[in-house]
Amino acid sequence: MVPPVDNLIRALAKLPGLGRRSAERAALALLRKPELLLDALTAALQEARATVCCCSVCGGFTSREQNPCALCADTSRDGAVLCVVEEPSDIFAIERSGGYRGRYHALMGKLSPARQTGPADLRLRALAERVGRGGVTEVLLALSTDMEGDATAGYIGELLRPLGVRVTRLAFGLPADSGVGYSDPLTLKRAISGRIACG
Repeated sequence: MVPPVDNLIRALAKLPGLGRRSAERAALALLRKPELLLDALTAALQEARATVCCCSVCGGFTSREQNPCALCADTSRDGAVLCVVEEPSDIFAIERSGGYRGRYHALMGKLSPARQTGPADLRLRALAERVGRGGVTEVLLALSTDMEGDATAGYIGELLRPLGVRVTRLAFGLPADSGVGYSDPLTLKRAISGRIACG
C-alpha cells in the first residue's frame, strides 16, 4: 500500500471502536472524494483542536470561549448531586438520557494497574477538593461495571468518606463489562433513578 494511505489507516485505527478493517474503509472513503470528505474532516479537526478544551470545573468538553462549560454555568442544575464519570463522553450519554439534572465531574479514566493508571493520574484530588468546598450532599458514581470501575468506585468511596457525603452508584440496567457511553438513554435514565448506596 502507498505509505501515506497506510499512515492514514494506522492513524484512524487508533480511534476507539475502529479496527484495522474499519479504518481502511474510512480512509479509502475519505480519499475517494477528498473535496467533500477529506477537506471537511481536516477543517473540522483543525477547528476542534483550536477551539475545544476541557472544562475547568467538570472536565467535560467545551469551547475555549465558554469555560466553565454550559452545564457548569447553568444555575438551574442541582448542585447538591455530583455525578462522577470516567470520560467526558459519558457526560453526553447521561445528558441524552434526560434523567439527571445535577452537576458532573469527569475523572479522565479509571484505576487500572494493567494500564499503569493510578490515583494520581485521575482527577481524584480535584473531586475531593470540589466536594470538600461544600454544597454537595450526594456523589453519584456513573462508572463502568467492570473490575476497574468497581475498584475506582471503592477508592472514591473511601476518599470521600471523611467528607460525610452520600456516595451512590448507578443501580441496574448497565451490562457487566460495559461503559456508560454504550448504554441507551432509557437504560441510563432508569439506572440514575434507581441508584443505590455505595459502601
